[in-house]
Amino acid sequence: MRQAPLTVRRWKRTEYDRLVELGAFEDEPLELIGGQLIVAEPKGAYHSSAVNVAEYALRAALPAGWVVRTQQPVLLDEESEPEPDLAVVPGRPADYRDAHPAHIALAIEVADSSLRFDREHKGSLYARAGIEDYWIVNLVDRLLEVYRLPGAVPSALYGWHYRSAVSLAAPAVAVPLAFASVRIAVSDLLP
Repeated sequence: MRQAPLTVRRWKRTEYDRLVELGAFEDEPLELIGGQLIVAEPKGAYHSSAVNVAEYALRAALPAGWVVRTQQPVLLDEESEPEPDLAVVPGRPADYRDAHPAHIALAIEVADSSLRFDREHKGSLYARAGIEDYWIVNLVDRLLEVYRLPGAVPSALYGWHYRSAVSLAAPAVAVPLAFASVRIAVSDLLP
């Protein structure tokens, strides 16, 4: 007896948002990634500490008029509403009272067990959304991976990929694209 092929239901962001409003996913760590509901990895103490360390370094370095959002949704397209560990967006916190931000100047993922997923899935997704500056705080190798120059690459997971990838180790300094005068020491991003 042959089993019928599985059908995957793709979700639209508007459907996902409505279910969130209704409380359908209460206490479930989900992200909408490329039309699929992905269960977020559990956050251990080391990962959580690393997110806080990176957030602290970003907030200290950024000029006024920018918000650092921590593990909160961003709008990428009609089928994606991920929650990057850190996202730098323009404005003030009250600007996002009615909608999540859609313009992201810098997306950062802190990765240990999620390193491959953050490189392949989220990297392709962020590139497709046109996010010019994507960083991974790589806890495994104690590096900062900087991804830039998003472009269409048909073989990439979501059809896009970053064409520039640089790994920086301490004592190197990273400069966010949107803030040419800001310098952030790689060591300040690592716990």
